[in-house]
Amino acid sequence: MPLTPRPRSRRLRAVLLAAAAASVVAAALPAPVPLGIGDPLFPTLGNPGYDVLSYDIGLTYLGDNRKPLEAVTTIDAVATGDLERINLDFARGTVHGVEVNGRPAEFASADEDLVLTPHSPVHAGEPLRIVVRHTSDPNAAHDGGWVRTTDGLVMANQADAAHRVFPCNDHPSDKAYFTFRVTAPADVTVVANGLPTARERHGGQIVSTYRSGHPMATELAQVSIGHSAVLHREGPHGLPVRDVVPAADQAKLEPWLKKTPGQIEWMERQVGRYPFETYGVLIAGAETGFELETQTLSLFERSLFVRPAFPEWYVDSVMVHELAHHWFGDSVSPHGWSDLWLNEGHATWYEARYAEEFGKRPMEQRMRAAYALSDGWRAAGGPPAAPRAAAPGQKIGIFRPVVYDGSALVLYALREEIGTSAFERLERHWVRDHRDGTASTADFSALASGIAGRDLSGFFKAWLYGEKTPPMPGHPDWRSQTPKKS
Repeated sequence: MPLTPRPRSRRLRAVLLAAAAASVVAAALPAPVPLGIGDPLFPTLGNPGYDVLSYDIGLTYLGDNRKPLEAVTTIDAVATGDLERINLDFARGTVHGVEVNGRPAEFASADEDLVLTPHSPVHAGEPLRIVVRHTSDPNAAHDGGWVRTTDGLVMANQADAAHRVFPCNDHPSDKAYFTFRVTAPADVTVVANGLPTARERHGGQIVSTYRSGHPMATELAQVSIGHSAVLHREGPHGLPVRDVVPAADQAKLEPWLKKTPGQIEWMERQVGRYPFETYGVLIAGAETGFELETQTLSLFERSLFVRPAFPEWYVDSVMVHELAHHWFGDSVSPHGWSDLWLNEGHATWYEARYAEEFGKRPMEQRMRAAYALSDGWRAAGGPPAAPRAAAPGQKIGIFRPVVYDGSALVLYALREEIGTSAFERLERHWVRDHRDGTASTADFSALASGIAGRDLSGFFKAWLYGEKTPPMPGHPDWRSQTPKKS
């Protein structure tokens, strides 16, 4: 027979009314859409309304680099505006559930955004904890994120691919602290950014925990999973240096790896103390077509070190390039992706200087060759500080010659303009004043003007934004070739 209706408690009635009100609010909101912070090169990258303080990323690897990893990403942030919805950058994963400030939240995908609707709006200044239970998929990794190696996985998240691994605010202007907790079979080696803080066995699995000691851009995150050897040595001032290499190649790679402490010492003589808690080289059995300055653990292809076609001076200079990024790009990160020239120009500068000092490859000769090609580079991809966006489906297309040798050429011109002494002071002040932060082209121009004691805005406008390469100070005979019309 039917049950006799009973009066509901006041508490239950309140809960039901609140739920109904939340449903009405959710229904009144427009359809979820991807948002961005307005970066000209990646319009939907990054998200407004909050500042991330830290990420805690748990990953479970079952021993097969073709299968998605189960994951839990916890984001601690502070709201910088009133938020009825919260956008995260996330693609290539299945979301199982979301909590915002301890309560379940609705979620939906909009292009490469994960759009959350919390139970109640979040107001400016309030703390924000987001927990996303999801998968992290290493498949279809041609556009960045996870990279399969011969024995596991590594990350290659530059420029906008961290959100293909974990939900995040995927823009270098929002740096945060990172913790990685990776569960893997006991015979698998796990290493990540920063230093290890725990290693716990659970049956046949090991949970490895790593934490970064300094804030980090999402594009610099790194987790290495595989059958690797971890080699330890000491760098300047007792700096712990750890290299992660395929176990079978340990002896073959040692002649290269043992150079790292000396390379760090050389960089410190140029610009000051190494800015992080550890450094190391991660050599992966993968063909990526690039090397990458992932913070405290630079990623290199195995082939760079074993192909006899590469002369020693060249390999050394590439190692220094990625090391130099730890000052220029990692510690001092670009405020926007149009400031990329500050990263790559400086790394190329110190690469070239190292090659000049130890490989007898004259800097002036390299810069004169770059000058000859500079107009063509500008025509093809834009000037150094105003690069054109990459073509659809070519995420790393912004990494053109103009941001490498074309931008080192700007630094060469600047040294010729203000003198070696002022230039060297500028370099040291730059990495000291903006350590652990972000900085822009305008910041660099202002600092250079202050150190030189005169306004250099005209110099930077011509060299960084001009369609044509300006005359090289001190070298009136240098000529740039006229680019051929296609």
